[in-house]
Amino acid sequence: MKDYTVNIKIKLAALWTSVTFLYIYGDYFELYAPGKVDSLISGENNLSSPTLLLIASIILAIPSLMIFLSLILKPNLNKWLNIVFGLLFTLMMLLIAVTSITPWYSFYVFYAILESILTATIVWYAFKWPKENN
Repeated sequence: MKDYTVNIKIKLAALWTSVTFLYIYGDYFELYAPGKVDSLISGENNLSSPTLLLIASIILAIPSLMIFLSLILKPNLNKWLNIVFGLLFTLMMLLIAVTSITPWYSFYVFYAILESILTATIVWYAFKWPKENN
């Protein structure tokens, strides 16, 4: 059985796809935490203004866009966008993991750590981008 070499662009797109799914699952399961739905209905939550909702939307659009951009961008720009956004999301998710340590949010910590591992892997792959592809 032959094992084929996977292009770096496909690896990066697959990692961003996995991260995006984990973000969706984490936010979905958060709805089951006590008081979460009530805070959404009452408007007393972290996204309680149009501006904050727009900022969150822009931030969470990045991983989805990186799936496509990782496949189509030229290698040099691709490499640096993956490094910058990979680092940004790694740090962001580690902060979320540390600040979410409670019994009801242990699932969120799990997802945040897993997401951090994947985005750190994105940074590693981008940093080690094969020279012949640059």
